[in-house]
Amino acid sequence: MKNAQELSKKNSKGSVSDMTTWLITGCSSGLGRAFALEILKNGDNVVVTSRNADDIHGIVENYPDTALGLSLNVTDKEQIANAVSQAEAKFGSIDVLINNAGYGYRAAVEEAEADEIRTLFNTNFFGTVHMIQAVLPGMRKRKFGTIMNVSSIAGRFAMPGSGYYAASKFAIEGMSDALRREVAPLGIRVVLIEPGAFRTDFAGRSLTGSKKEISDYDETAGPRRKKNDRTDGTQPGDPQKAAQTIIKVAKGSKIPFRLLLGTDAINAIRAELDGQHTELENWKEISVSTDYK
Repeated sequence: MKNAQELSKKNSKGSVSDMTTWLITGCSSGLGRAFALEILKNGDNVVVTSRNADDIHGIVENYPDTALGLSLNVTDKEQIANAVSQAEAKFGSIDVLINNAGYGYRAAVEEAEADEIRTLFNTNFFGTVHMIQAVLPGMRKRKFGTIMNVSSIAGRFAMPGSGYYAASKFAIEGMSDALRREVAPLGIRVVLIEPGAFRTDFAGRSLTGSKKEISDYDETAGPRRKKNDRTDGTQPGDPQKAAQTIIKVAKGSKIPFRLLLGTDAINAIRAELDGQHTELENWKEISVSTDYK
């Protein structure tokens, strides 16, 4: 059997050909699990990862030839290097990396503890960075690859109580914007996935919050504290449809840099951009008054 490096070559339009090897982080549940299942169903190779390998056994057992299940904590650089090495040894290459591992965190800015913020960024942001740094040498060598970073609509604006989670996503967005300009001449593509609310356990098991609560923030950050969140199980987004969309985009010859997922995402970002444009125009005279004359 030909290895994935032979099978996953660009066609004349620069898109991905028939068989692709994907590495996905955070596959135990939610969007990551939906991505892995749908991509395997599509016939591609998938390196399915989770902090606990037992959580993904049910995914990989049905695809012995095309699935590789690995324990991977994205805060552990040794585990990252080992996962990339095993993926390349089994399939020959990593064609698409989906940085999906991450979790939600709710707290007013004043309420958060330093160790909670640090842990959040170590997973959501630095975990993404270290995965990218680990796969880029292989992609640069082949002059081919796609990196898909799961951000959020919170990567564009922040709601009360979600300042630190949004900051971790803002960081991913800024890094990704520079990355795409750095690697485009090397044949490597970068996509930011910005989901709205999807029916996963993001607002359930995957959501954490500050231990400290300050009553002065009960009316602002308070409604978004984990104990008050009632959105779990009511979100409008369908994870399977999100996975099908990701496959279609990754296999296309043209890709967006920012890919919004969900009608709620479109509406929220449109309102945010309209508000930013209005503010820009309202304060333009003050802004330009700082120029040399």
